[in-house]
Amino acid sequence: MSRKLTTRQQLEELLDRYDTFLFDCDGVIWLGNTLVSGAKEALELLKKRGKRLIYITNNSMVSREDYTKKFARMGLSATKDEVFSSSHATATYLAKVVNFPRDKTVYYIGGSGIKHELDEAGIQSITDEATTTVDADELKLIQPNPEVGAVVFGLDLQINYRKLARAHVYLSKIPGCLFVATNTDTTLPMDNNVLPGCGSLLASLIHSVGRQPVVIGKPNKTMMDVIEAQYHIDPKRTLMVGDRIDTDIEFGANCGIDTLLVLTGVTNEAMANDPTSTNPTYYMDSIGDFSQLTVDE
Repeated sequence: MSRKLTTRQQLEELLDRYDTFLFDCDGVIWLGNTLVSGAKEALELLKKRGKRLIYITNNSMVSREDYTKKFARMGLSATKDEVFSSSHATATYLAKVVNFPRDKTVYYIGGSGIKHELDEAGIQSITDEATTTVDADELKLIQPNPEVGAVVFGLDLQINYRKLARAHVYLSKIPGCLFVATNTDTTLPMDNNVLPGCGSLLASLIHSVGRQPVVIGKPNKTMMDVIEAQYHIDPKRTLMVGDRIDTDIEFGANCGIDTLLVLTGVTNEAMANDPTSTNPTYYMDSIGDFSQLTVDE
């Protein structure tokens, strides 16, 4: 059974137990473009207490630099080095884990964040425009591109059939072409709505090519391996804070670190204690609840 944190003493005990806090963003710190009440005060408190904050997001659409700009727009302070996105992890995986050949190119489906992080890693990339009409005659001309060595799939708000068709041809016809997904989130929380996520779009490509991608983002341990290598954290003194059972909490379980679930995103209290799913170590109504500790600061 998960332990719900409600009192000041429980929150103080939690802060004494952990040095590093891994934060999901969407559903925890903000919902779309709306800041969760008390989140700013909570993050400032943790920093004042000397805690290390690392913001881990499966959102691959924007770069780490873009993410720091979003923090700033919301009145929050975060540096590029404190942000760890699935697009950055994907680029790091290709560059340092599989040693992706420098003379090869990545074909990607997704936002500009993927291209930006691939560029920073020194990896060439291409994609398709989303604004022009797709017709059958054009699709017949799609052929394998020998320069492509990997297909990377991320959430793409401009996705179209051309992109899926080209990715399908590359994965099916190019020997050794890598298949990598930034994440498999089935839904995307947006203000007062929950919309289809990367995993829902990715499912069509998986089904058509009959292949499973290497998935980088939460809940996969690949993400944690890269984080540990970059930040040299102590897993026993690290807490994962998130709003989703299937990504954030399972990520912690897969990586052997404790977890804190907040109920400001897609998960309710009944789901937090569901015996048929992975349960968090702790849960609380909102990350903003930490702000009550600022009274005496």
